[in-house]
Parts: sequence; structure tokens; C-alpha cells
Amino acid sequence: MPVTPTYPGVYIEEIRSGVRTITGVPTSITAFVGRALKGPVDEPQRISSFADFGRIFGGLWSGSMMSYAVQQYYQNGGGEAVIVRVDNGAGRSTVTLPSGPGLQASSKGAWGSAIRARVDRSGGGSYDLFVRDMGSGAEERYFNVSNAGTGARALVNLLQSSLLVQYVSTGDEDPTAHAPVPSGDWFADAAPTQYSQMSTVTDGSDITVTQVEGNETSKTGIYALLKTDIFNLLVIPPYSATAEPTAATFAKAAKLCAAQRAMLLVDAPGSWGIDNASGTERNTFVATFASTDARNAALFFPRLRIADPNQGGALQSYAPAGAVAGVFAKTDGERGVWKAPAGTDAGLSGVAELSVKMTDAENGRLNPLGVNCIRTFPVYGTLVWGSRTLRGADALADTDYKYVPVRRLTLFLEESLFRGTQWVVFEPNDEPLWAQIRLNVGAFMNSLFRQGAFQGRSPREAYFVKCDSETTTQTDINNGIVNIVVGFAPLKPAEFVIIQIQQMAGQIAV
Repeated sequence: MPVTPTYPGVYIEEIRSGVRTITGVPTSITAFVGRALKGPVDEPQRISSFADFGRIFGGLWSGSMMSYAVQQYYQNGGGEAVIVRVDNGAGRSTVTLPSGPGLQASSKGAWGSAIRARVDRSGGGSYDLFVRDMGSGAEERYFNVSNAGTGARALVNLLQSSLLVQYVSTGDEDPTAHAPVPSGDWFADAAPTQYSQMSTVTDGSDITVTQVEGNETSKTGIYALLKTDIFNLLVIPPYSATAEPTAATFAKAAKLCAAQRAMLLVDAPGSWGIDNASGTERNTFVATFASTDARNAALFFPRLRIADPNQGGALQSYAPAGAVAGVFAKTDGERGVWKAPAGTDAGLSGVAELSVKMTDAENGRLNPLGVNCIRTFPVYGTLVWGSRTLRGADALADTDYKYVPVRRLTLFLEESLFRGTQWVVFEPNDEPLWAQIRLNVGAFMNSLFRQGAFQGRSPREAYFVKCDSETTTQTDINNGIVNIVVGFAPLKPAEFVIIQIQQMAGQIAV
């Protein structure tokens, strides 16, 4: 606000620079939707390690193909992830304590049947509560607990942070009831009268398309991701060892990704061989996707053969998307989202072999169709050897988003500029605003140019930012619209390296 002079002298006025820094959004937060041993259902949970997955969702479980996908994601360089657990008829264990209130497992699943609770020193209006998960060994202890509905020591309040149980009112809470103080192990099988054991329930059936596709209105299944702030990659692992998503499910997920500016990593069906991946089955599979959604999806083939610690190290076949997502995250961190997550630096860890081993000629049949192959090479090991979107077939005339890094860079720019220009809303729509927009967006684009994100030897060749009276007419101003035009020259991967060798006819005189 301008200074109001009241006396003769010098006045100091601080003027804002007009710089509003635009920060690039994350590029490799990977969302997984599938079955888990435990954890919240249809509620996205952010994790940053497989240890987090184990703590919240129970870790590696043979009934959960998602748990293997998440493990492979972190084995291959994954960072942040968003987990959506879905279930099909899993029960929730409950128990009533001697002191009156009831407990229920913090989430559905048979894991809750292994929870035991012990009330001690009941009397005088308070007691101690000990809860242990006999499966994982996790234990929680609460001292001087009150059955009152309010107060810092009220059981209903103390259990809000519990990872094992939740409070359930029975209407018959009695703070004076107690069990005798035991000796030895309070939870030992030899002394079942000294603890309360949760009811026995099951994990339900294998999940199906119904649970995974969910409902957009109620935000369940894949649409539970609408509850999270941002995700960049989406992986839908097989439902079980024998059932996997169909093209129709992947198509719905691709539509969601297009709306959320994310990429879908699609697993080729486990039954595919070279002929399936290059023939009518591939054409039918890809035709399910709308063209505008297909540019936000990438197909990977074949399956990975990896040792399963739950099966004594026996090799099992796994869908590759989880491991590939880890490579995406690693490449983003080391090189940037504009680098294709493929090549000799895109190695897959822990892969013993591939379900289909292909030659260069067979790879040459699939690559022009937009099928990203996974290959094994001497010295280098197993590599991601393709980086095209589902709109990346050579036969398609639309080639703007043929390559995964070009599409992902575009999504990164869109999301970063969308979030970084929110301050523009309701500002006076005239040249001072346009100049600020050009300054701030231009600074952001220039920082990316200096990191090597664009083609061109100079900023003029690499990008442009236009916001002036040409982009925003008086009619636009009257309608409350400001138009910002941003252009960039994307880097495209060198898929084909051609080396020309020629014999010299003779020696050249020096």
C-alpha cells in the first residue's frame, strides 16, 4: 500500500518483486490398487518404503499380488507410493473386554483373529490395557485407562492412534470389573483365561473386477484415488495368481489417469506369447482404449520370473508393471522425467528369467506396434527395452505422444503450471498481470531448459511463453479469461542407432 506522506522528509516504501516461484510437481508417485492382508479399505494411504507397506498393509502375502508388485517397485528404485486396498468379503474381528467396552480390529481380514487383549489392575475407575498381535508380534500398552467418554485417558480417545484395534461402545462399560493379575506370559496359549481373544474371521475371497473398478460416485476401487492429492503412475496388479484385469478395466483406469494427468502402466496378459502380442489379440486389446486415453498408457511384455520367498524361493511369474514403475522412479530421480525409462540404465533387479525370451527379430515385430518389450542381454541383465505409449504404433498418424517421456514431460508441465498459476485467479486482467505471468512461467521453463529438458541450443529454440493482448482479447477480458500459451520442443529418445562403416580406398597423405 502506498505511503501517505504527512511531514517533510524521506519515506521508505517496500515494493513486491512480482516473482511467484513455480515449483515442479513430483513425477513418480505410484498408485497401486489391489488386495492386501490388512489395512484401510478404499482409503488411499501414502507410503515411502516397503517397511511402511508391511506396517500398514501386512507386508508380503501370497494372497496379494499387489504386495509383490509393491515389493518389486521398491527393489527397483521406487520412492513414494499411494496404496488403495480393496477386499471381497473379508470379516472384521471383535471382542468385548472384561471392563465392558468392545474392541474391533483396525481393519478387515483374518489377521485380526490373532489379536489378544488383556485388562489388568481394574478398579478405582481406571485400568491398564495391553493389546498384542500374535501374528506380527506388535504390541500396544495403555495405562490408567478410563471408560469415560471424554478426557485424555478415555479409551475412545487413546485408541484413535492404535494400529491394531478400534473402540466399540457396548453400552455396558464397567470400570470396576477386572481379571486376576497373571504371572508369566499374559498371552500364552496355556493361559487362555487371562486374555480376551478376538473373534475368528476370514480374508474373504479373491478380489474381482467389481472391487477394483469400484464406483466413481462413492469413490471406491480405482476411484478412491480421487481422494488423494496427486499420483503420477498407476499400477493394477493381477487380482490373484490366476485372474488379472481385462482390457476393459485398464481402459477405465486409463480414462481416470487422463483426467488426473497420470500414466497407466499396463501389464500384457499373462497368456500372451510373441504371436499374441503382435497379432489380432493385441489389436483387440488396444482398441478398447479411447485414443485420447491411450496416450496416457503404456503396455509392457512379457512377465517376470522371480523367486518367491513365501514359496521357498520357487520361481513364480509376476506382472512387470510394479518393477517397471520402480525403474520410472529411479530414472526420474537420476536423469529427469524427460529421459526415457528404458535402455542399459533401466535394469530390473531380482529377475531370474523372463516368461518369454525374444530375439531381435521378434522384438522388431512388437516395437512398431507400441508394445514395450523387456529383454535380457549379456552383461547388462534384464532391461526395459521400449518406451512407447499405446498411441506409439508406427501406423498411427498421430505421433505427438508416441513416446512415454514426451507424454510424461507434458503431464509434468501441465500439472506444475496448473498448480503454480492459481494465484492468477481474480487478479486484474491487464498488462501488469500478463507481465508477471510471462516472468514466472518463463523462469520455470528456463530452469527446465538449463536441466536439459528441451531440445534447442538456446531458450528461444527450446520454449516460448506468450501472454499478452494477442492471446487475451478484449472479449476474453470481458469474459474473465486470461490465455497463456506455452510451447516447448521435447526431447525424443534415440530408438534406432545407425552406425555407418566404410572402408577407405587407400591411405590419405598427411
